[in-house]
Amino acid sequence: MLSLKSFRTLLCRVQATACRTLTTSGSQPRNAKVGFIGLGNMGGPMAENLLSQGHQVSVYDVSAEAVSRLGGLGAAPCRTPAAVAAASDQVVTMLPNSQHVQAVFAGPDGLLSAVKPGTLMVDSSTIDPAVSQEMALAAKDKSAVYMDAPVSGGVPAARGGTLTFMVGGPEEHFAAAKALLEAMGKNIVHCGDVGMGQSVKICNNMMLAISMIGAAETMNLGARLGVDPKLLAGILSTSTGRCWAIDTYNPVPGVFDNVPSSNNYQGGFGTALMCKDLGLAQSAAAATDSATPLGGAALQIYRLLVNHGLGQLDFSAVYKYISERQ
Repeated sequence: MLSLKSFRTLLCRVQATACRTLTTSGSQPRNAKVGFIGLGNMGGPMAENLLSQGHQVSVYDVSAEAVSRLGGLGAAPCRTPAAVAAASDQVVTMLPNSQHVQAVFAGPDGLLSAVKPGTLMVDSSTIDPAVSQEMALAAKDKSAVYMDAPVSGGVPAARGGTLTFMVGGPEEHFAAAKALLEAMGKNIVHCGDVGMGQSVKICNNMMLAISMIGAAETMNLGARLGVDPKLLAGILSTSTGRCWAIDTYNPVPGVFDNVPSSNNYQGGFGTALMCKDLGLAQSAAAATDSATPLGGAALQIYRLLVNHGLGQLDFSAVYKYISERQ
């Protein structure tokens, strides 16, 4: 029979094991120390959702205004990515391109200069899969974990906490990543090793760009034929031409409220960023000898938009470009 002292020792061991199991199985405790870097149209709402879930959030962005706004909501402002790493057990990044990711992680005062062993770092940027793999190796050298988890759903889903995350990384760390991402998203899918999340995302965005161009051309043709845009959008939304660019994110001003097209194409996902993602898709297509004629055409169209000064507008501004052509 166990003595009282032995029983207490055994109980403590069982409780400790249960806590470790809870952590590795992915349960995300409230008040977790989470760092967030990149507070733009997508990252800002994502960080807000972490705060609303009760987490302690440290933030950094090149925009002092963005940092101040999150600070007003309860986040702890940081002056460098390194300061974010020092204050956090988990870090999420949402950045414009591969170069920004490399700078934030591996540059002077970057995350990797101060990251604590065991830290989980999840990058939700859309970048070159090879860069994700490079950052994962650099993180491993610091006894930390890097996973790529680009998102889909746009600003409305970022605000509503219903994003889809396409996660690439070690399977043994997916549960912990999922628990973190569930504060910001609805669908968290493990796509394979590091870089596979990025591979899935660039395929998605190539399809998105192609469909948005198709939606813009279709809506413009309907308008020039005299069809009411709301009527056309409603019919397309219940017909074989239905797609997200038509029934959720219509590019024609006034068809839907609360989308960039009805706000002078402000906010949302920038045309320049879509151009960047299409470039990544074409690089991948060349590397894998994949035929993507529509993807290539979409890249050329979005390059035209950028060259015409529309790069900072939402990518649905392709309708503006098409409809204004004579």
